[in-house]
Amino acid sequence: MRKILIVGAGQSGLQLALGLQSQGYEVTLMSNRTADEIRSGRVMSTQCMFDTALQHERDLGIGFWESQAPRIEGLGVSVAAPDSSRAIDWVGKLDGYAQSVDQRVKMAGWMETFAQRGGQLVVHGAAVGDLDYFSRGYDLVLVSAGKGELVSMFGRDAARSPYSEPQRALAVSYVHGLGPRAEHPEFDAVRCNIVPGVGELFVMPTLTTSGRADILFWEGIPGGPLDVFQGVRDPSEHLALTLELMEKFTPWEHARATKVELTDAGGTLAGRYAPTVRNPIGRLPGGGLVLGVADVVVANDPITGQGSNSAAKCAASYLASIVEHGDRPFDETWMQSTFDRYWDTARHVVQWTNAMLGVPPEHVLNLLGAAGRLQPVADRFANGFDDPSDFENFFFDPEKTSAYLASVAGGTGV
Repeated sequence: MRKILIVGAGQSGLQLALGLQSQGYEVTLMSNRTADEIRSGRVMSTQCMFDTALQHERDLGIGFWESQAPRIEGLGVSVAAPDSSRAIDWVGKLDGYAQSVDQRVKMAGWMETFAQRGGQLVVHGAAVGDLDYFSRGYDLVLVSAGKGELVSMFGRDAARSPYSEPQRALAVSYVHGLGPRAEHPEFDAVRCNIVPGVGELFVMPTLTTSGRADILFWEGIPGGPLDVFQGVRDPSEHLALTLELMEKFTPWEHARATKVELTDAGGTLAGRYAPTVRNPIGRLPGGGLVLGVADVVVANDPITGQGSNSAAKCAASYLASIVEHGDRPFDETWMQSTFDRYWDTARHVVQWTNAMLGVPPEHVLNLLGAAGRLQPVADRFANGFDDPSDFENFFFDPEKTSAYLASVAGGTGV
């Protein structure tokens, strides 16, 4: 039986551990916290998983919260005008519903399941020296802990990383009491509110430790009016600031948030990081090799909501590569080819996310505007969050955008 060590108990590490476990591998999982510590701690992320990523969980039989989490049936875009009205406002319908489950709920539950199924769970913060020692007893070591010292083993790939500094300041609040969006009270949708030159507000339904909730998530351009959360330690102050900014920049969202309250004392989060692609193979002091997983090697800004989706897709891709490799050694060539297989999916996310972080060119503004008149355009844009590779066909290139809009307008008689 092949022995595999996974360091890091997030979406990718736990999904991969449970997947390998189901295939008969002897898996050891290292986490710096217990399940109870995760469940009772601070929120770790925003997350909205679209149909393809959810299917990877279904395939492993680990989508335990699917019946409880809100079904997100649409994705909407609003663009603020200079007078804080909406210049653009539409919602696209998803082909398959999306869902968000607070990672405190999911990771704690998956960790307990892994242990109940006989997995070896080691609660210990791992440093490079620890891995150097542990690695000798395993056929393969995978690093899925996206923060801390271990990431330093994976050098930045400058050719694939155009940004060296954070492009957004992030601020998250999990709340109860948010009213429905007036335009579509009959179904749930993720709402992306763009405030040109300032940043974005995302609003998404979720399942948290206390049941149904919503996430209010500001992405502020560094140094701008939304970049005010650094140093805010009090959760109630964090929420008050979030609502104050909503009232000023997205009053249509603030109108349904007048009665919200935090889900719990750990329901806020703030930070920033530079989107980075790293070399996938880390070399230990003793010469051993480790393979980076998900956001250890491809970390995107959350502006396109791809973090947990990419983690799920990476775990599924790596699982297939490991199982298909059989009993052969997990050498450097195999590690590189395993990453390259995942990169074929991840590269589309990187291109799209980096484009969304910049100032939108005229053809993209035309596309977003057309989606308000042409429902097929809104629907296609929404479903690109599930399959970002489709943006190659109508988003990046002005000529392709024009040809696509002309074809849709002609087909609808507009």
